[in-house]
Amino acid sequence: MERKNAWLTYDEFDKQALESLCAGYRRFLDNGKTERECVAESIELAKKYGYVDLRDVTVLRPGDRVYMSYMDKTIALFQLGTEPLSEGMNILCAHIDSPRLDVKQNPLYEDSELAFLDTHYYGGIKKYQWVTIPMAIHGVVCMKDGTKVEVIIGEKETDPVVGISDLLIHLASEQMGKKANVVIEGEQLDVIVGSKPANEEKDAVKAGILSILKETYDMDEEDFLSAELEIVPAGKTREFGLDRSMILGYGQDDRVCAYTSLISFLETIGPERTACCLLVDKEEIGSVGATGMRSHFFENAVAELLNAAGCYSELNVRRCLASSAMLSSDVSAGFDPNFASAFEKKNAAFLGRGMAFNKFTGSGGKGGSNDANAEFIAEVRHIMDEAGVNWQTAELGKVDVGGGGTIAFIAALYGMNVIDSGVPVLSMHAPWEITSKADIYEAKKAYDAFLKRV
Repeated sequence: MERKNAWLTYDEFDKQALESLCAGYRRFLDNGKTERECVAESIELAKKYGYVDLRDVTVLRPGDRVYMSYMDKTIALFQLGTEPLSEGMNILCAHIDSPRLDVKQNPLYEDSELAFLDTHYYGGIKKYQWVTIPMAIHGVVCMKDGTKVEVIIGEKETDPVVGISDLLIHLASEQMGKKANVVIEGEQLDVIVGSKPANEEKDAVKAGILSILKETYDMDEEDFLSAELEIVPAGKTREFGLDRSMILGYGQDDRVCAYTSLISFLETIGPERTACCLLVDKEEIGSVGATGMRSHFFENAVAELLNAAGCYSELNVRRCLASSAMLSSDVSAGFDPNFASAFEKKNAAFLGRGMAFNKFTGSGGKGGSNDANAEFIAEVRHIMDEAGVNWQTAELGKVDVGGGGTIAFIAALYGMNVIDSGVPVLSMHAPWEITSKADIYEAKKAYDAFLKRV
């Protein structure tokens, strides 16, 4: 089914609202390059809308606004509706972790008078894309005495940046003959952090870096053991294209869905069904760990919500989750004519045509997929068309080319209706990804409409 480019449907009001939304989104991306930073940004925004920590609340009534974060890396926000919680919620869910390089626990070393940080890549990446670009260091260092120091190096114009070298083309004949997945190997993703010796002793460059870390962060080498430091592309999000119709930025998978979900949720007032926005960690590595969707965090947060609302029971928790409906938002692969052979064109998502809904994801015969049922898809179609949302359907490439998973199947374990949805992206999982402003705007409109679902 051919759908019109969303840009052709906009009047002046739409264009102004679109640019305002995208300006806020760019700020969110620039301030939230890690999952911790995204949670902090989300809490700051939520407090401006009157949200309070659920742990500080003893009694909840319809209209009350609360949030619950966990380990600073995942967060659930709720606005209590007028309908009983046992009848379910309307949930917007997205993930806030993105592919990157993680600094190892024993990372700092010197070789040939250069100092390096050893890394382990996080999530699925093309490793050759992460060399010869300016990189920044974001994260936290936790000391043995309980002190936690936040680290951001490489984002201010006056900051130094770091990065990974590559072999010069003049000596690369052997390298150029390798397959793309081994042109750069994982153990070669070591980040250069210095070259100036501090003294005439052995490993003097490393000693100089340790001196800087001590002076700046009161950090010793041993403190790397309890640090979470992420190497990410340095620099701000930019408008992309001579017509400024797109956005180029790091981490749009899946912060583009996280931000639009969050803003739509925060602007919702007086829902009949309780509204929820869930932003989770670890999706890029299988939703594992205490802050991933496979954990009991969300279930526990719902139990706390019911308890504060005066209706907790194990049965009500199960009824609430099973009666809920979710848009499991994750980006979709935007059709790229430069690589048309990887797509099945009539079932691909196109930039500028609006929010993309994926009945299923997975790979190799829908493996690892949720596969939404027809009744729920029909309801979603009705909601979107009634609200005038530009939307499209898609799947992730040709059947036998590849594929990928989302958190949808995990939420579906509770028995709720779930469908994958999200914004089409070009260059997904690259250091810099591309989205259409029109699709960002339509995603927010789609979330607005879904949260009004009764």
